[in-house]
Amino acid sequence: MPVAVTIDIPVQPDKTDEFIEFIKGVAPDTRAYDGCELFHICADQDTPGRVLFYEIWESKEKQQAYLAWRQETGLVDQMGPYLTGPPTLSFLDKRDG
Repeated sequence: MPVAVTIDIPVQPDKTDEFIEFIKGVAPDTRAYDGCELFHICADQDTPGRVLFYEIWESKEKQQAYLAWRQETGLVDQMGPYLTGPPTLSFLDKRDG
């Protein structure tokens, strides 16, 4: 059953545009990863520095395998200098038709 995932990322406001460009550069690999059905990068209009990834995955397990791969490849560490705190992940089940 597909799962929606949000990753709320607190980014240094003055580095938001640079962070988004960085993520755009790695997004094709995310979108091509086994089980990824959708990957959007969103910036909060009212909260500077708040970036949200909105994702749809075939399953929670496939998204978690993807995250483990990103940690192994060092991407998570590369994101560190942009952040003001840890990202918050939410796994959501669709409940309407």
